[in-house]
Amino acid sequence: MTQLLPREELAVDVVEAAVRLLGCTVVSDTPEGPVAVRLVEVEAYRGRDDPASHSYRGRTPRNAVMFGPAGHLYVYFVYGMHFCVNVTALADGEAGAVLLRAGEVVSDLGLAHARRPTARRDDDLAKGPARLASLLGLGREHNGVDVTDPTSPVRLLAGPPVDPALVRTGPRVGVAAAHELPWRFFVDGSPAVSPYRPGRGAPITATGRAG
Repeated sequence: MTQLLPREELAVDVVEAAVRLLGCTVVSDTPEGPVAVRLVEVEAYRGRDDPASHSYRGRTPRNAVMFGPAGHLYVYFVYGMHFCVNVTALADGEAGAVLLRAGEVVSDLGLAHARRPTARRDDDLAKGPARLASLLGLGREHNGVDVTDPTSPVRLLAGPPVDPALVRTGPRVGVAAAHELPWRFFVDGSPAVSPYRPGRGAPITATGRAG
């Protein structure tokens, strides 16, 4: 039986936590049944020195979950229509989280397509943070959920670490501040990885990678 990812493996710097999350599986107990995705794309956000982070200017009621402990969901609403989901990292009291950007469905595909009927292909079911959150049925009520708790409605299972030769990095998607940081991590060759779109003011590179 696959084990939950231990909290201590997330209580590290956000970059290290982001790489560790690649290949792990998020399981969500939706009303129709469990849905699971293997993570293939994530983005790291720190607090104290990351102007693109929600926690850059300090703790607020909205971002309090980002300040720890590690292993909890930080869920927020964007563009007045979508939820995005993060997993917190770093030591308790330090702000940091990893955005879950994309995943490959590893549970019943029929159920997944029933939950996201507009997806034309299997690869599109959780391609992008809003689609991933929608497929897993995650919303504001899941903010603060502990994904390291076996009784949680959302659980994070420890997958084998992805071969470092397959891990690629690039600029984060849709941010203007600190756009030069190569803190988006993805599995090379996965068709579920979302397309790169720069934020306003961010330069476009030929490869979509930093450097």
